[in-house]
Amino acid sequence: MSRLPTSICLYERHLFNTITKMKKHLTNYSFLILLFSIFTGLSLQAQTATLTSKILDGKSQAVEFATIALKSAIDSTLIKVEMTDENGIFTIQNIKPADYLLEITYVGLADFRKIITVSQGNNDLGSLNMDAGNQQIEEVTVTAQRTMIEAKSDRMVFNVQGTINSAGENLLNLLRKAPGVLVDNNDNISVLSRAGVLIYVDGKRLPLSGADLTAYLQSLPAEQVDHIDIITNPGAKYEAEGNAGIIDIILKRDKNQGANGSLSGSLSRGRFTTGNISGTGNYRGKKFNTFFSGGYNGGTNWNNMNFGNDQNGLLINEVNNFYSDFNNFNVRVGTDFFISPKSTIGFLVTGQNSNISQSSRNRSEIGAKNAAKIDSILRSDNTSLVDRVQRTYNLNYAYRNGEKTVNVDLDLGNYNNDSDNFQPNRYYNAAETQIISEYNNHYLTPVTIDIATAKVDVELPLMKGKFGFGSKYSQVVTDNTFLFNNILNGVDVLNNRRSNNFKYNEEVAAAYANYNKTLSPLIDITMGLRLENTNSTGDLRAFLPELQEDPVKFNYLSYFPSAGFTFKKNPEHVYSFNYGRRINRPDYNVLNPFREQITELSFSKGNPFLRPEIVNNLEFSYTLKYRFNFSLAFSKTNDQITRLIGPDDTDPRAGFITYANLANQKIYSFNSSIPLDVTKWWNLYFNAAFSYTDNQADYGNGAVVDVQVFNYNFYQQQVFSLPNKWKFEVSGWYSGPGVWGGVFLYESQYSLNLGLQRKFINDKMNVKLAVSDVTFKSGWNGYSNFNGLIGTGSGNYDSRRATLSVSYELGNKNVKSRNRETGLETEAKRVGG
Repeated sequence: MSRLPTSICLYERHLFNTITKMKKHLTNYSFLILLFSIFTGLSLQAQTATLTSKILDGKSQAVEFATIALKSAIDSTLIKVEMTDENGIFTIQNIKPADYLLEITYVGLADFRKIITVSQGNNDLGSLNMDAGNQQIEEVTVTAQRTMIEAKSDRMVFNVQGTINSAGENLLNLLRKAPGVLVDNNDNISVLSRAGVLIYVDGKRLPLSGADLTAYLQSLPAEQVDHIDIITNPGAKYEAEGNAGIIDIILKRDKNQGANGSLSGSLSRGRFTTGNISGTGNYRGKKFNTFFSGGYNGGTNWNNMNFGNDQNGLLINEVNNFYSDFNNFNVRVGTDFFISPKSTIGFLVTGQNSNISQSSRNRSEIGAKNAAKIDSILRSDNTSLVDRVQRTYNLNYAYRNGEKTVNVDLDLGNYNNDSDNFQPNRYYNAAETQIISEYNNHYLTPVTIDIATAKVDVELPLMKGKFGFGSKYSQVVTDNTFLFNNILNGVDVLNNRRSNNFKYNEEVAAAYANYNKTLSPLIDITMGLRLENTNSTGDLRAFLPELQEDPVKFNYLSYFPSAGFTFKKNPEHVYSFNYGRRINRPDYNVLNPFREQITELSFSKGNPFLRPEIVNNLEFSYTLKYRFNFSLAFSKTNDQITRLIGPDDTDPRAGFITYANLANQKIYSFNSSIPLDVTKWWNLYFNAAFSYTDNQADYGNGAVVDVQVFNYNFYQQQVFSLPNKWKFEVSGWYSGPGVWGGVFLYESQYSLNLGLQRKFINDKMNVKLAVSDVTFKSGWNGYSNFNGLIGTGSGNYDSRRATLSVSYELGNKNVKSRNRETGLETEAKRVGG
């Protein structure tokens, strides 16, 4: 269990200390390297030519969405890749005057190749016909490397394979590097400072949260990830769940013809060693396509957390070190059958097994606030054995006839988590030479979650636009048992007062409609409405009749409008405005009122009375020259679900975490994404995000939340092409002060990463060497002050690591496999552990 630290000083003092420490950080040599290289890259950019043309087929009709590749005429090095628009027109900006090889490809048409000369200024090639005028020149094979970040109208795409420093990372650490994404000290994920983000894998929402979500993300190596979509304002087609939007992790699937695949592995060393091995396979015939991926990762994780708490006249200084020996296996198997040229039916099965042996070393010094010395020490050296088994099954039907599409998904998911925990609580005298008292506990927490969903999505052309509609039904049943045993004379004795069973049943029926249309060459609009009816029951079954409470029931209908407007002043200037209303239902684990503890003085428990939070998001964005993206956003959340920490009513020494609804939260944010081709051998990406958060709540009896924080985050990546096919990468991030949960104010943190890469054996083997968090500054520290409990906290994890990664591609490079998404989406992030 992870714990939210607390504070000891006033907010104004925090701001002063934060500014002082930030100045100190800014003088740090490693961070100056990042800033110097960023602004040097900005000053050296110099590109002065533009290329445009209209692409036609043999009937002189415009060819939409043809792929345009501009390559060096000397060595066929890829310079730029673009696509034609709906009018068959493409424009390539910011290229140097030179001779180029122009290649145009489109399925069903002959490839077009031509040597062209580009002069300074605007170069209009007029109309080019793909069936006539193909140039007979020598075929050249070129592998294009995607830019690390792509800014699209509705999402930010983080191309994992575009960064050397992804080598050896797991998914959770990979998300720490994604632009606009923050992972806090309890591994909670936020986007643009907004909590409530949903995690999807291949379009399917993960029904996990808390420790289970963390364990899952840590179990998958980055080598299995193709790219990550960060969708901050999803439309009506998407589930309304998730205040901060969606992070969709797209796993690798080989898209080539015939039999093909890949193998990869890595070995990483920090304080401890971790490693992984994974593989993918794909075979496509005339009637079917089958695919497979699987992997293993294992090793030891470490993190530490330190707290200083001031409550009820006592000072408690707590030091925790956590160790986790883990073995994770995952597999993914599917087949698509092409039953007609327009119809496909397929199945997908995924599975994961995790075996984790955890231990923690906790030492707490306890003394009176005004005393010169401590009076006792509590030691809790905990051990846990955790087994997680996850299985999902998907059946999919897809139909496409021109612009008409139908997609049907049926899904089942089963998630089991068995945890066996031993917790000694030994109180020593101040010299730590004698045990004063001892209370030992043993508790079992089996959890089962069953999920069933069915959904249908349809898209049709309507009034020169596209009309989409669909529906979804989902049912989630969770069964959580908490068996708490006191150990008396070496024998487990069930404590019926502390033990119970919690069952939660939730049914959601949803329907939506969405319409988008191009009103003119300058204006696009989209609008949608989603309705969701939620019926849920939380039933806590106490083992003692006098503790039994009535079930908690909710039944409500919610509506979620969305709208978007895009204005293209000209192809180089695109403005868009989006609005969306969303909901965030409580995670299943935070509804569970079990008491989970590190020690008997430090624990957490859920709140079955939590209400869902509702957020309204507004976002305005501007895209310059197809590449540079800037956005302003505002969100207001009512009944924001947040973590709070306060003193325990029954024990003046104890503090605990619980979950409550804030009255409201307002967030103002700005985000910029700037990719630059500084020179032929130097590429740079820079992201800057700024936000202002205002949290408000009043729970009575002096328990007030009144927190305002300005936060800023910077991310940069630079790739240098060196002689002999070597590439060198420098990347890093800097996060200014901010707020986690409702009241915990954290201070600045940053990370510097280095990487080296080279390909061998006709570019089939890729070798990467990476060093992450070189200066070991990615840890956290901060404080909070709430309801009579004030304190400080700090922590770190095994982030400074050296990693060697090797991957090898196998088989034919020319087959296409279908990119499948499933329907088990909305129920994903909310399963707790």
